[in-house]
Amino acid sequence: MKKRTIAILFGGKSSEYSVSLESAYAVLSHIDKTRYDIYMVGITQKGEWFHFEGDIEKIKNDTWKDEFMNHVMICPEPQRQSFIELTKIGIFYKQIDAIMPIMHGKNGEDGTLQGIVTMANIPLIGCGVLSSSLCMDKYRAHEIVEKNGIQTPYAIVASTYNIQSQKEEIFNMNLPLYIKPVHAGSSYGMSRIDCFEKLDEALKEAFHYDDEVIIEEEVHGFEVGCAIMGIEELTVGRVDEIELTKGFFDFKEKYTLQTSSIHMPARIPQEIEMKVQETAKRIYRLLGCRVFARVDMFLTPSYDIVFNEVNTIPGFTSHSRYPHMMQGIGMDFQTLITQLIEMGLQNANNTNF
Repeated sequence: MKKRTIAILFGGKSSEYSVSLESAYAVLSHIDKTRYDIYMVGITQKGEWFHFEGDIEKIKNDTWKDEFMNHVMICPEPQRQSFIELTKIGIFYKQIDAIMPIMHGKNGEDGTLQGIVTMANIPLIGCGVLSSSLCMDKYRAHEIVEKNGIQTPYAIVASTYNIQSQKEEIFNMNLPLYIKPVHAGSSYGMSRIDCFEKLDEALKEAFHYDDEVIIEEEVHGFEVGCAIMGIEELTVGRVDEIELTKGFFDFKEKYTLQTSSIHMPARIPQEIEMKVQETAKRIYRLLGCRVFARVDMFLTPSYDIVFNEVNTIPGFTSHSRYPHMMQGIGMDFQTLITQLIEMGLQNANNTNF
């Protein structure tokens, strides 16, 4: 069987750069090299693109940029389906069978990169332009899901232009409140406030990452997640549960679990897990997701389901939730990566929206 060439993109001009390096390292460590040739493309925090050919350990410890590398870019000519590599002796076109971005947050997970890949007519392993941009937009994703009968937290969205006029409405909300950038992940810029004296500082932190923020009332209960893969037919992993002892699941807790725990499978009745899985599949389809995504929800004490968000490129680190949920149905990491790549390749004749 002829090997397919898969471009793995990592890094990126994003606050989630370091998470991308960890995820990419894990994917590259488990990818089946008997089936695929790998073309690694590292993107710096300044937005420079390079063809990386070194030891993947240098990705893990963020020393990959220390090597001499050729600048690369995606060729926009759809008939070429390639990267343009700038070498010492001239331009070289590297044909690619598919691109798998392992990049989180802005400029990687928000539809911008997906647009470039789609324009170049290269098969994309992951969600397309529309679903990526919608799922990154917490407010507008909530609007679509809520209009289709799925509960969402009560929230107000505000921008740098109208925040002062929104203050009175915010002061009428029920504490505690969560203040989040509308377009960000890994809980960057997110705060939980239990008094309005902390509002301005929380808004300042959120506006550091985005010019729109969403202010949400707290949902009483706990967070659950559901890993999904598929295009027409969907495969659903086991549901997991986040147990918090204090505060909220911020960036530090997500990647250290110092005071919180993740239970996989979730400690909920079987019929409730099935209900969560079915709701997750509905949300996945409503927001146009393809190939893979993780749907996060809240469960109230009475087991009502409240939508939180969708991660279209969830973490793939050694301690990430998505691969663990798939392991819960008997799918090991290498099989998971292989199935995602093959799904992206099979979707090559479909538009990436």
